[in-house]
Order: sequence, then C-alpha cells, then structure tokens
Amino acid sequence: MAGLINFEDEKEVKQFLDNLGVEYSYQCYRQKDPEGCHRLADYLEGVKRNFEATAQVLKHNCEVHGHGESCYKLGSYHVSGKGGVAECLKTAYSCFVRSCNSGGRKSVDACHNVGLLAHDGRAMEGGPDAGAARQYYERACAGGFAPSCFNLSTLYIQGSPGLEKNMPLALKYAVRACELGHVWGCANASRMFKLGDGTAQDDQKAEDLKNRARELHGQQKERQLKFGE
Repeated sequence: MAGLINFEDEKEVKQFLDNLGVEYSYQCYRQKDPEGCHRLADYLEGVKRNFEATAQVLKHNCEVHGHGESCYKLGSYHVSGKGGVAECLKTAYSCFVRSCNSGGRKSVDACHNVGLLAHDGRAMEGGPDAGAARQYYERACAGGFAPSCFNLSTLYIQGSPGLEKNMPLALKYAVRACELGHVWGCANASRMFKLGDGTAQDDQKAEDLKNRARELHGQQKERQLKFGE
C-alpha cells in the first residue's frame, strides 16, 4: 500500500499538497513545460488561494509559452482585476485573441469572448466592431458554441456599420444555434419561418422550431429545479 495517501490525516494531506506545488514549480520553471505551468497556476488558485501568484504564473505561461488555457484564464483575470492585475478589457481582449488562435481546449470559449468584446466595443479603440465580432463569432460557432451562433444571427438581423442586414444568414445561424440547443435560436428561427423573413414562409417548420424551443425551455427549468433540490 506504499504511496497511498491517507486523506483523513491532515498532516499527510498537507505534505502531499506541498509536494505537488514543488513538483509543478519544477515542471514549469526548470523543465519549461507549459502544461506544468498551467498545473501550477491551477494549484496556486485552487489549493493555495493565492490569486496574485496565480496571475504571475498565468502571465508567464501566456507570454512566454503562448499556452491557450493560461491566456484564457489571464484574460478572465483582467476582466475583473483579479489577482492584482490591471482591470483592463483591452488587455483581456489580447489574451482572449491569443487563446482563440492557440487551438487549445479553451480556444472556442476565447473566440466567443473576443466576439463579445468586439461587439460591445469597450475593448476597441473605435467602439463596436461588427466585422471583428462576426469573424470571431463565426469561429466559435464553427466549434459548436451555440451562443456565438445566436449572436451571429442577431448581428445579421440588426445590421450595423461594416455589416449589412442579411436575413437568410440570420436564419442560417438561428437554426444552427437551435440545433446546438439554444432556446432563443429556436424561437427566432420559428418566427422567421412564420413571417417568411429570409426564407419562404413555412408554417410547419415554424411550428416544429417553436415546439423545440418549448422542449429546451422545459429541460432548462427541470435542470434548475433539480439543482435547487
């Protein structure tokens, strides 16, 4: 049974966790392993609750190694000013762009966040940039991220400087959002088929999509109820 940890022994658990920190620090700074650095950041955040040290490791791993998950988390820190970093949406935007381009596990989420910040405009020099928002929403939507598909649909419904209204594309992305389980994507697509916006009027498709929206809404309420229980 050698090597097993008695998790009811507080001293033994503390020693085990301290050893983990040493191991991850070695992986990060001596072996220069980006995954080791991210494990160290997770350890400092989740175990030690040292957010300042976490931020420094994330910054190192993002800037030196371009590690997508670390860039994503560093961007999140800059959104709120967590860990003593500057609360700065422009810096967060840059971090999310790096994460989006990394192709890592958080790249789709990061692409969506870039789209949100470009859409909102607070991270952009010239205000909202619908073209940039579209570009990054498209990447996240292609990765199966339903909110990006829905936001694309909304962009094309509203239109804006640099992006003309396009109801057929709005419908395309509303349907895709619905396929990915987005309630309002189903509702919007249903309405467009009902009115013939961007497509030929089709009452049967409108009804099918409305029923799907109801089904998804019911599933959400059921999950919330179970969570509350």
